[in-house]
Amino acid sequence: MNMSIGGLDIGSTGAKLTVMDEKGTVLHSGYQAYPVSRRQAAHELHPDDVWHAARSLLKEAAAAVPGFQAVGITSFGESFVLLDEADRVLMPAMLYTDPRGEAQAVQLEEMLGGDAVAAICGTLPHPMFSLPKLIWVREERPDLFTRAHRVCLMADYVAYMLTGNHIIDYSLAARTMALDINRLCWSEAMLSTAGVDAGLFGQPVPSGTLAGTVRPHIAEDLGLPSSFQVVLCGHDQIAAAAGSGVLAAGKAANGAGTVECITPVFSGIPGGNLLQRASYAVIPFPGDNLYCCYAFSFAGGSLVRWFLDELALGPASAARARGHSVYATLEGGAPDQPTGILVLPHFAGAGTPYMDTGAKGALLGLTLTHTTADLYRAVLEGIAYEDAVNLEALSAAGVRTDILCACGGGARSATWLQMKADILGIPVTRMAIEEAGTVGSVMFTGVASGLYASLEDAANALVKPLHTYEPRTAQHAAYQEHYARYRRAYNAMRPLMA
Repeated sequence: MNMSIGGLDIGSTGAKLTVMDEKGTVLHSGYQAYPVSRRQAAHELHPDDVWHAARSLLKEAAAAVPGFQAVGITSFGESFVLLDEADRVLMPAMLYTDPRGEAQAVQLEEMLGGDAVAAICGTLPHPMFSLPKLIWVREERPDLFTRAHRVCLMADYVAYMLTGNHIIDYSLAARTMALDINRLCWSEAMLSTAGVDAGLFGQPVPSGTLAGTVRPHIAEDLGLPSSFQVVLCGHDQIAAAAGSGVLAAGKAANGAGTVECITPVFSGIPGGNLLQRASYAVIPFPGDNLYCCYAFSFAGGSLVRWFLDELALGPASAARARGHSVYATLEGGAPDQPTGILVLPHFAGAGTPYMDTGAKGALLGLTLTHTTADLYRAVLEGIAYEDAVNLEALSAAGVRTDILCACGGGARSATWLQMKADILGIPVTRMAIEEAGTVGSVMFTGVASGLYASLEDAANALVKPLHTYEPRTAQHAAYQEHYARYRRAYNAMRPLMA
């Protein structure tokens, strides 16, 4: 059975569509950026821009790939779309970084209690989620809230506009802070407290559910076949985990992109809200009684880019003049051993397990003998040390990780992957395709369309590991000494930055 299947990944600054055949060969790829507004009082993205980008990418793919038959959609979470009865967008979508909703998150915690919210929704109250921001709209913009006929997150918004069917997968629904993650339905307690009608949301369904076929007039406009299928693939980290071959407990995906993210999969929800109290949000994962959570640093690849742009201009310019890779040049300029420099990678605040937006970055232990290459390696170490902090916190909460499957731009660096294996003390496998989210979307879509019998079958066809980096005993022991110092650095530095 020959099929051409697309994976549409809707990000916060642009959308990417990749079309593959059943063997995983890339047939077409396209990207379209859209504007994001970031003001002190509002961080916004207009849904009309997202919908226009999705349409353009699908039209381009339909023209480029004869036999394009289905698309799976994944997206970032939290940001919601308000539609009126005529499916018109009522207001720009608030990004998860938008400051609105902070007071409303506090109100929810005061009314229900943090532990009660965590037990229901898998997360402690936080203004990043959709529900506090919906309360803000109800309180501050009642003229818009009363006209709202439908609430979507980005993936189910695009799927709804394509098919006319409104469903939302469990993983995105969990990012609203309104889903009961145990019963996998909208929580009456959360929504009634918030003053939000459950009927505004789509029906929660498992990741990889067929949303339907494309509306006839849209199929005609975009050049798609009338039988073209649309599949909901969920939150982008869920798709990336699946596309990295992470389908069972004990494995974790390591998305080394702008944000450094580890997505471990585990069986059952640890009791006592242990994960939630450590700032990890529990998310339903495809499979029998499987869940995952997101351990992340706000500055991963973005910190590496900052270093190259601000502190390594000379070496970077010299490398480019010689036609050499800046990354390879800097990686080869320092010994394969701990630098002794401690870099706190909190240049955009500290992610899990701290969730401290006021934290600041730091470079500690510098001497006149250190070079730019030493500093570059120390930046990579700092991000990897933060991964170690998260794996340590996850283990204390009952989540074991035996292997990391790495994807994203940072996975191109053999130096960094070996360093992570040495610091963490577990194997790290590099995946062949960096855009694991696209692979995951194609996997879900292939199963929903009958091309593959299961996600495991799809993974056997599409997920291709390139190399596994094993931890080296001597290097791991050496890094442990420096990691012990790193663990003390945050608590030592934080009072100075208050």
